[in-house]
Amino acid sequence: MPQSRSAPRALRLGVNIDHVATLRNARGGIHPDPLRAAHLAIEGGADGITAHLREDRRHISDTDITRLKTELTRPLNLEMAATEEMLGIALRHVPNACCLVPERREERTTEGGLDVIGGLKLLKPFVGKLRDAGIRVSLFVEPDLKTIEASAKAGANIVELHTGKYCHLALDNDAAGVAREFERHRKAAVAAHALGLEVHAGHGLTYNTVAPIARLPEVVELNIGHFLIGEAIFGGLSSAVRRMRTLMDDARSEMSTAPAKARA
Repeated sequence: MPQSRSAPRALRLGVNIDHVATLRNARGGIHPDPLRAAHLAIEGGADGITAHLREDRRHISDTDITRLKTELTRPLNLEMAATEEMLGIALRHVPNACCLVPERREERTTEGGLDVIGGLKLLKPFVGKLRDAGIRVSLFVEPDLKTIEASAKAGANIVELHTGKYCHLALDNDAAGVAREFERHRKAAVAAHALGLEVHAGHGLTYNTVAPIARLPEVVELNIGHFLIGEAIFGGLSSAVRRMRTLMDDARSEMSTAPAKARA
């Protein structure tokens, strides 16, 4: 008798709109508008919107956060550093979630995951204050088992696995490297789920790299930004998001139709 297969859990898509603000800030003024981009992303199938309020305000501004929190029709995920300034902003706006990320002024984008092990003493009360306000807390981490364990000790609700290295190896056509890195993500996702953490993933994902990560059954949300904003230049943001949504959903549906042996 064939084994029964449970339907895979739904996979959410969060769209990061930071680089709409980057383009706006390159010239000043109010165009293009990140809030309009958020609405278009939702029209294309986004389940939530992510925005990173950096210390240097290089893209998203405080006003953007106020407008997004007030006018969005989907959850807002506020990416931020674990600083007192950002804690105050988060507690004032109370977004649906806060994703704590490492932040350095000289970096072009977030480089690597949060040092949860080294920062556990400081992170634990910080996470507690956010959770006490009803905010779900995510830690942006490398797919490292000891870091996953530390994230649970810090009291996080969620870990977001940093897929940057996996994506870079894919761009380099390093098949062996991709396989090794993907296995790290698979093991990390299993470990996080076993510890009661919700598992998200993101950074650098494209149409060509999203499917394997989308097939990880423990992963319930992907956060994708820069690639989608880039694709929007050529065909519109709603269209770009819709295509990513389709690729994610198709990959997820394959989990329930693949032979049990192949999925083991």
